[in-house]
Amino acid sequence: MSLSAALTSRAAAAVDVRRAGRSATVSALMPLAAVVVLAALPFLVYAGVTDTLVNLFVLIALASMWNLLAGFGGLVSVGQQAYIGIGAYSVIAFAGQGVQPYLAILLAALTSVIFAVPTSWLAFRLRGDYFAVGTWVIAEVYRLVVVRVDSLGGASGKGLTGLAGIDQTLRGALTYWVALGLAFASIATCYLLLRGRLGLSLMAVRDEETAAGSAGIDVRRAKYLVYLVAAAGCGAAGGVITVSSLSVNPDAVFSVQWSAYMIFIVVIGGIGFIEGPLLGAVVFFALQQFLADYGSWYLVLLGAIGMAAALWLPGGLWGVMRDRTGLSLFPVGYHVRL
Repeated sequence: MSLSAALTSRAAAAVDVRRAGRSATVSALMPLAAVVVLAALPFLVYAGVTDTLVNLFVLIALASMWNLLAGFGGLVSVGQQAYIGIGAYSVIAFAGQGVQPYLAILLAALTSVIFAVPTSWLAFRLRGDYFAVGTWVIAEVYRLVVVRVDSLGGASGKGLTGLAGIDQTLRGALTYWVALGLAFASIATCYLLLRGRLGLSLMAVRDEETAAGSAGIDVRRAKYLVYLVAAAGCGAAGGVITVSSLSVNPDAVFSVQWSAYMIFIVVIGGIGFIEGPLLGAVVFFALQQFLADYGSWYLVLLGAIGMAAALWLPGGLWGVMRDRTGLSLFPVGYHVRL
């Protein structure tokens, strides 16, 4: 062996490349412990508490999907409510055909993916701000189409069938567990996707699409896959919303307010971090609970918090926490030690 080869081999042996440090491995057990505790809540608290937490889990799932799109894929969408509405009405349609509503949530996710395939052909022709506006327009088109379908209730919406024979307490617990499972599955899906080569490809595309393409990354494939996954997650969330509220209204489920919620949660929580939507959803949920009775001042305060986070906390609350503590619940990067 030559001297240069020996030095190279010795230098490589002195470098330790790991996914995360020991502290991150220990901290990764915290989300699993939290899921176990949350799963037991229907046996420990009143039904009103679990009914309220369903909304929190839906927000976590939606924000995680938007963060996957924008924070890692660079696709800033203002039209994810299209798939929330498609998922919600899919549950109504499948339940009307005799499918158990909780099972219909899975079919709603699949239906959203089917609709996302032709939608992506249109949306991906646009770039940047045009993509964001175009997704909102597409969502409005879907809403207008649904309003004109009499079998789906038209402009007044439609009630959910298929749950009348289930005890109300059991139904509330089942809805809670399904919503908790959706939030967990959304975070786990983002984590598993981002730990592989797709995660590296997405972050390269987000940072500089042209350079990523010249490096051999299939930019369109990476964006396409992320778009379909986000559609499935939002569709399942729409299904949970329908099962929770027992009815659906086109103006509510196709409202651009859902996208506003996602953006706000991700911005204050930390865009580009898997933990960001989780923390941001908790903060947003708390603000909803304590300030919703203040009317327009509640919206003013949300706007002020959002602008302050965008200006002074570009990494969000989780970015600040990670910089100060080094904590990482879902490590997807690499650490190099000598």
